Amino acid sequence: MTTTSPYSSRRALTSRALATIAVCGALALGACGAPGSGSSPHPKAKSPSSISTNPAKAGKVTLSVWDQEVRGGQNAEITQLNKEFSAKYPNVTIKRTSKSFSDLKTTLKLALSGNNPPDVVEANQGYPDMVAFVKAGMLLPLDAYAQAYGWTKRYPASLLALNKVSSDASHFGEGKLYGLSQMGEYVGVYYNKTTLKQLGLTPPTTWSELVADLSKIKAKGELPIQFGNLDKWPAIHTFGTIQAATAGKQDVRNLVFGTGHAAWTSAPSVQAAKTLQEWATKGYFPSGVNGVGYDDANKQFAHGKGVFEITGTWEAATLKGPMGSSLGLMPTPPGSKGLASTGGESLAFGVTSKSKTPDVAAAYIDFITNPHAADVMLRTGNLPAVPGQAASSLSSASLEGQMVAGWQKINSADGLVPYLDYSTPTFYDTITAALQDLIGGKSTPRQFTETLQADYSKFRQG
Repeated sequence: MTTTSPYSSRRALTSRALATIAVCGALALGACGAPGSGSSPHPKAKSPSSISTNPAKAGKVTLSVWDQEVRGGQNAEITQLNKEFSAKYPNVTIKRTSKSFSDLKTTLKLALSGNNPPDVVEANQGYPDMVAFVKAGMLLPLDAYAQAYGWTKRYPASLLALNKVSSDASHFGEGKLYGLSQMGEYVGVYYNKTTLKQLGLTPPTTWSELVADLSKIKAKGELPIQFGNLDKWPAIHTFGTIQAATAGKQDVRNLVFGTGHAAWTSAPSVQAAKTLQEWATKGYFPSGVNGVGYDDANKQFAHGKGVFEITGTWEAATLKGPMGSSLGLMPTPPGSKGLASTGGESLAFGVTSKSKTPDVAAAYIDFITNPHAADVMLRTGNLPAVPGQAASSLSSASLEGQMVAGWQKINSADGLVPYLDYSTPTFYDTITAALQDLIGGKSTPRQFTETLQADYSKFRQG
């Protein structure tokens, strides 16, 4: 999320797809500040032999869980799985606190630094959150649980790597495991099949076709792209989509993970910023897009306002409800440098270092990520990180079938690129504010990229 967001919020990976990301992450060095005082900077991990994998033996337990699975299909799957866990272990009461991505990001640091933090939390990957929490000793390493429950067999090593942090908490992509993600996710292009057909258009197969369609749609009196950026983070995905199609997957990976000779002021990034600003001035987005809420934009699109919408797979179930068979979804159409789609894993569920019942907390994480949970996710319109048996029976014409097929297509092409806000501990705040200025015409594309580069350079030099 992430960017993440429902960045999770928002997705099975092949080893090839995320191996590059994991390796790049291991090369992205730099320290980040710790939120709050926290507990010991080195919480003691259990050995596999001392772990109890049966919560029924724990006695009466209240398990406090913080998540951001608040949207339609996300809320449906976690609600069902929580109900099933409680039925299986009636001695365990789940005290769930659900927050939007933005609210979770704002309040989680304070909650973890207190004397009575939750037992299980969803934490965004990358420097601002997971790495900082590990540095402060707020999360428990889960490697022993991964061995006890067989997570290393269930998940590809490359996928687990995104939830690992180095022993000195200077980078992520290797080291100890601090979380497990339920879902895979990618930012794709949703489209209204009915409106496209009425306009005499077909779903674009290349980036140039998509761009050409926007002017045609606008000329025929329809809104080309539904979009709301009041929440600020959605523009990360829109810009990231344009940037990936313009610069290509390797350039974006180099930027986020600090490899090669990457610079945010490179010509492709400036061009991507110029394209985003032009789309706003040409009326390809709703009027006053910076004042339109993300959820409001989704509702508008679901009710026929807008031909395309660029957002993540986490919105699939919400949009399908009112749109039904009119809703289509595809990965970002490939640009001149091939297919590249922003994405990765949903926020990771981790165990806090002050939890009094870490074994029960880990058992809960195992339960909501096991093969049965994967099938529940699919049935509720979500994309599990490792699809279960239900994925094999999906119709290619269904939204869920399109979503899984897109996931497989991206990974077979090694086309997954990371969320841009992973780049530095402060990059989320920097890029969201800068994007609002860019879209609103308060900065030029060059000024926008220089703002990003200043944040990036400061972190790299540190």
